[in-house]
Amino acid sequence: MAEHRTMQRDALLDAARTLLSEGGTDALTFPALAERTGLARSSVYEYFRSRAAVVEELCAVDFPVWAAEVEAAMDRADTAEGKVESYVRGQLALVGDRRHRAVVAISASELDDGAREKIRAAHGGLVAMIVEALGELGHEQPRLAAMLLQGVVDAAVRRIELGAAEEPRVIADAAVSMALRGVRG
Repeated sequence: MAEHRTMQRDALLDAARTLLSEGGTDALTFPALAERTGLARSSVYEYFRSRAAVVEELCAVDFPVWAAEVEAAMDRADTAEGKVESYVRGQLALVGDRRHRAVVAISASELDDGAREKIRAAHGGLVAMIVEALGELGHEQPRLAAMLLQGVVDAAVRRIELGAAEEPRVIADAAVSMALRGVRG
C-alpha cells in the first residue's frame, strides 16, 4: 500500500512538473492534476492540501538534484574562472528542464512564508558554492559578489524563458562574460 501511495505521489509530482513547464503556476490546478494522473480530485487532496504544498514538495525533491548537478559541474572545473563559468552555464542549461521550471515557479505569490524560507535556504546553498571561487579570484567581498552574480544568472534565466530574440547559447555566453569580466565586457 505504501509503495502504491509513493507511486501516486510521484505521478502527481511528475504531472505538476509538466503543467508548470507548459503553462506556469496558473496551469497547476487540482482538476488538471487529477486529469493528468487519472485520480479523483478528492484523491489529490489526500496528498496535498494546496498548490503551494505541491510546489513546496517539488522544490524539496528537485532543487537538491538540480543544485548537485551545478555543484558537480563546478567540481570538474580546474580553475576559479572555470568554476564561475560552470556555475552560470550549469544553471542556464537547466532552463528547459521541467524540474527547473518547477523550481522557478516557487516565486509564485501563493507560497506561504515557510515554503519561501525553505526555498531561500536551498538557494543560499547554491550561492554559497560560488563564494569560495569568487574569493579565489580576489574579490574583497565574495558573498556580495556571489549575490550579484546570482542576479545576473536569474536575469539570464528569465531572458531565456521569455523566448528572447537571442539564442539561449548567446545569452549564456553573455552571462558568463559578465560574470568573469564584470561590465567591462
